[in-house]
Order: sequence, then C-alpha cells, then structure tokens
Amino acid sequence: MNITFRQLRLFLALAETGSVSGAARAVHVTQPTASMQLKEISEAVGLPLYEVISRKVHLTHIGRELAKTARGISNEWESFQQQTHSIKGLTKGRLKVAVVSTAKYFIPRLLGTFCAKYPHIEIALEVLNRDGVVRRLEENLDDLYIMSQPPHHLEVEDEVFMPNPLVLIAPITHRLVSRKKLDLKALGNEKFIFREKGSGTRMSTELYFKKLKFKPNVLLELGSNEAIKEAVIGGLGVAVLSQHALGRSNTKGEIAVLDCREFPIETSWHIVSPKGKKLSPISKVFREHLRMNIQY
Repeated sequence: MNITFRQLRLFLALAETGSVSGAARAVHVTQPTASMQLKEISEAVGLPLYEVISRKVHLTHIGRELAKTARGISNEWESFQQQTHSIKGLTKGRLKVAVVSTAKYFIPRLLGTFCAKYPHIEIALEVLNRDGVVRRLEENLDDLYIMSQPPHHLEVEDEVFMPNPLVLIAPITHRLVSRKKLDLKALGNEKFIFREKGSGTRMSTELYFKKLKFKPNVLLELGSNEAIKEAVIGGLGVAVLSQHALGRSNTKGEIAVLDCREFPIETSWHIVSPKGKKLSPISKVFREHLRMNIQY
C-alpha cells in the first residue's frame, strides 16, 4: 500500500469538510486533482472509502478508520513541527480548542491574551453544546476541550482549572428579589426554565436538586443561555445558569441573582483531552495559560 502524506492530508480534509470540493480548497489543489488523488487512495487501500449521497460525502467504516489514522499522523507531524520551532526559538503552529457554549463568555478573553503573547499561533475555536463537544472529543478532532461535565463513557485526562458557580436568577421585578437567605422550599411554586437535556448546567442542576429532594416545576427547556435569560426577563420563570453566562453587565440590570441558602451550586470548569493523547507543545503552553489566567 503506497499512500503519500499529502494524500493522507487530502483524505483527512475530505472527512472534515464532507465534500471533494471542500477538501480540494483545504489543501490548495484543483477539484479534478483532488478527485484523481482520492481515487488513487481508494485503489491503494483496495476497499471503498466513501460514497456520495445527495452531493454529501459519507465515509465507510474503513474510510473512518483511515481518517482516524490520518488524523493521528497529522497531529504527530504538527507536534514535531512545533518542537522544531521551539528549539529554534520560534512559536508557530495551530491550536484547536472545542468548548461548550457557556465557556464562550470567558474563553475568547483568555484566547485574546494568549494570542497577544504568541501572535504567530493560529487558533481554531469550536463553540458547541455539550453533546457536540463530546462528539469531537470521541473523534479526537481538537487539542483541548473545555467543559463543566466531562463524559464518563470515555477515558480522558481531566483537570479542574476554574470554578463554575451556578446561580439562581429571576427577573429584577420578582417578588423574591428583596428576600434574604431564601430557603429552596420557598421556590416550590415557581416555574423553572431549564437548559436542554445533556447540557452540563442541566446535569449539575438535576443532580443537585435530586440530592436535596427538591422537584422543580419545569415550564420549558431552552437550548441556549441567551434564550433562557430573555425568558426570565420576560417573566416566564426562574432559572439556574452559570455565573459566567450572566456576563459582566448582568443583562443591563434586568436580571437578579436570588439570595438562596442552597446556592450557588459549586461546579468547575475542566480541561479535557483523550487519555494517552500526546499534547503538542502549543497545547501544553495554552493549558498552562489557562491555569495562570483564571477568570472569576
């Protein structure tokens, strides 16, 4: 089997873009050249690697295995290049980070200070819900992953780096805003707005309420922090959100954090990577940057 490194990169681009034209653009070749090279790769393997359905590329089982192999080789080569740059006194390369949506309130600032210190590093940031980040972790698509609830079904390296307090919020006009040291029982008749199932905030909240034997009256579920804040402002109910999701402006004074004895729920932000993954030099530097620049 004779497949070049350039061809492996092309096939990896095909797996990541889902189209031949997208793969061609990613590796800077023409589409006819890409098609010819992909055909040569399939012939070298001797098995179908993908099929095109409705103009969308779908990898076969062996195609997914080849993409996994190509990704591992590409990561190792990128790590080697970064090591040589480091020895030469240069800091170049690419950092790929996937974060859950709530982390978007602080990760860009951390990336900003990191890029100011290392201006030649290219950053690829993916912001997704928890399920999306876990899928990328399963496929080893990024260098590091930031989330509040690491998956239990995967073997991972997991490091806590920052507190993630979950607070109870209500509209500023809510009758309980002026009350001090509320007991959770006082919220028995309140309608709750929850994040969607699978989110880290939802998982932590449900586990905590179950521990306290408190059954919230859930009015609706929403898939984003912004939607929940707007629903709270609109008077639809109270909600539990990460303190980071409130932002520095606290939504222009339209939302209040209730003073409840059982809150905040103490959770943490985690830096996660696949167990046994060899981190690139840049990944290690960024991980240390996160540790040294905690955002409270």
